[in-house]
Amino acid sequence: MKVFLDDEREAPEGYTRTHTVERTIQLLKTKQVEALSLDNDLGLGLLEGHKILDWLEQEVYNDPTFPIPDITVHSANASRVEYMQRAIQNIWKIRRDQEQVSVPIIGE
Repeated sequence: MKVFLDDEREAPEGYTRTHTVERTIQLLKTKQVEALSLDNDLGLGLLEGHKILDWLEQEVYNDPTFPIPDITVHSANASRVEYMQRAIQNIWKIRRDQEQVSVPIIGE
């Protein structure tokens, strides 16, 4: 599944459009999202798109098997785009760190 969060723009072909952080997170929880495109400014002064990345960062930290979708940001809010790009980098850093941790095998 491909998810496109935006309050104004139409989703590209093949994407499911969501309008809220809550609905987007609900879809991510299915672990079936392979691509995620995020806007930050969701109308009426709601600067919330970044909250999805905050949630995803925590989820990946707590569950090393949680699938990380291919994430893009299509927001026009330059300062939030920068924040969101750093959050994406941090999500991948957490995953790389998890993969480097070796678990000892009992009995060896």
